[in-house]
Amino acid sequence: MNSKYGLPKDGGLIADEAFKDLTQRYERIATQVHTSEYSGVQYVAECIVKAIKAHNAERPFVLGLTTGKTPIGLYRELVRRYECGEISFANVAVYSLDEFYPISPKEKASRNYRTHEELLNHVDIRPENINFPDGTLPREELPNFCANYDKASIDLMILGIGEDGQIGFNEPGSYAKSKTRLVQLSYNTRKVQSKSFNGLENTPKMAITMGIGTIMSAERIIVMAWGENKANIVSRIVEGDITPQVPASYLQEHNNIDLVIDEGAASQLTRVQTPWLVGSCEWTPKFIRKAVVWLCGVVKKPILKLTYQDYLENSLGELLEQGRAYDRINIDVFNDLQHTITGWPGGKPNADDSTRPVKSAPYPKSVLIFSPHPDDDVISMGGTFIRLVQQGHNVHVAYETSGNVAVHDDVVLQNIDVAHELGFADEYAKVERIIKSKIPGEPEPRELLNIKGSIRRAEARASVRSFGLNPDTNAHFLNLPFYETGGIRKSPYTKADIDIVAELLREIKPHQIYAAGDLSDPHGTHRTCIEIVLEAIEEVRNEEWFKDCHLWLYRGAWMEWDLGSVDMAVPLSPNEMIMKRHAIYRHLSQKDIVPFPGDDPREFWQRSEERTQTTAKQYNDLGMAEYQAIEVFVKMF
Repeated sequence: MNSKYGLPKDGGLIADEAFKDLTQRYERIATQVHTSEYSGVQYVAECIVKAIKAHNAERPFVLGLTTGKTPIGLYRELVRRYECGEISFANVAVYSLDEFYPISPKEKASRNYRTHEELLNHVDIRPENINFPDGTLPREELPNFCANYDKASIDLMILGIGEDGQIGFNEPGSYAKSKTRLVQLSYNTRKVQSKSFNGLENTPKMAITMGIGTIMSAERIIVMAWGENKANIVSRIVEGDITPQVPASYLQEHNNIDLVIDEGAASQLTRVQTPWLVGSCEWTPKFIRKAVVWLCGVVKKPILKLTYQDYLENSLGELLEQGRAYDRINIDVFNDLQHTITGWPGGKPNADDSTRPVKSAPYPKSVLIFSPHPDDDVISMGGTFIRLVQQGHNVHVAYETSGNVAVHDDVVLQNIDVAHELGFADEYAKVERIIKSKIPGEPEPRELLNIKGSIRRAEARASVRSFGLNPDTNAHFLNLPFYETGGIRKSPYTKADIDIVAELLREIKPHQIYAAGDLSDPHGTHRTCIEIVLEAIEEVRNEEWFKDCHLWLYRGAWMEWDLGSVDMAVPLSPNEMIMKRHAIYRHLSQKDIVPFPGDDPREFWQRSEERTQTTAKQYNDLGMAEYQAIEVFVKMF
């Protein structure tokens, strides 16, 4: 389905084709920013279709294919266009960018298997025109194989980018003229890939990859990147120097290349992050706030101490030309930011709400919090959740997915053992056999997933019960079907997922909806969940009760909203921080032993507290009152 999720636009760079070179003057690769992955995919698919149709040579058109999560949407779109009769692959030869080693093409985690499942099995390509690095060859045969693989003359190479700037499995430090070869995978790369292999211990240590020199020999290159988690590396590739530590930076030297990204991946480019440095802007109140907050960070001053010279020396002279004195701008922005702060996220009853982010009436409000996993609610907005409950609102929480794959096998056995010690049936040996029957790369047995889902439901119930919410009546476990694949890779969401959420919206009829508004990987669970919520909202938007409904977006434990975009900031006292921490503690299966912990070794409560305390310090540095911690939200509508 088409992506519906993007943050509200408010001011920014004025698009002017006449000054396009000026607004992109920091960029060393031609970069297209699309509103969503879907829009970017349409462009890339159209480029591929046109290139194949324009190819008149007797030899097949040679298409280089990237692997991993980045091209999933593109491959679905190419299949759709083939099924509609828009394109044929009968005269196309494909060369895959890389493959693990050693690995069989029959293994579901192999690049060969995944690319066949996502694209090649569904189009009319000839089997003899499909080329993959052979992960089954003996080591002594690889040099000759790689040399022959390099002889392909690639017409169009499609690439993705790793989070460390890898292209293929060319790790940081790779040689600019490297060819197809066997490489050692770094620990970080193996940790990222371990999700597909059910653990690091099952993940291959080596891979065969096209070299940077091989990639650069392609006649044309299109690079794709989706999601905010790629924003930092995209900025380094596009605007930074060429360096072996960022292998994709070598692409700056290709003379026929396009980088196609969505707004999340573009969020750290100069033209997005600080557009006043590159061109004329539309100066709305919120955009002015964004610029002033940035200026405070540059000159290390609170808002009310900014001077005329500070604005002038830091490329904000255009803002001063809008007809207001610098001190008036300071006062307006200070008041604007001050008015985002409220201790009443559901609205303060019988109070003057003219400058408050939430109206006082009606009171109490019906509130529905959507949590992608069974702990995102308390990790990301636990203090606000507690505040809403204690202030008397009718609060409901909906856990969109079971979160079952995030429970370690040892935790399952411990819970089964506890049940046995309490005098219940001894199922330990049975469950242990199920765990031992797991096949790396295959979905987990449904019986085991059901146990893991039960563990996470019990933890979520205990968590909300700890601060007074009735889990029997006000906690809803949706178990959205898209998630229930038994593995890390999820299915596309469907009408069935949307209908479940829409039914709950009609049941609760909320005045406030809270949802996780992450801009990360479009194929990640959080992003999929917000897409489903927005699709469900479209289903109910014209119903009478919805006229009084507003959607607030929170962030996860890793990233926070920029203060320039914040609409509501809820300060937390030290006691509320402790209550939030205790609610997070109830999620015992996610402490210390989660199967896929990511790069941050801290526990979720530590990440959450550091994030909210940093936000409070940012408010304080800008001249606001000093708080223990602050949770912030963006209003979607």
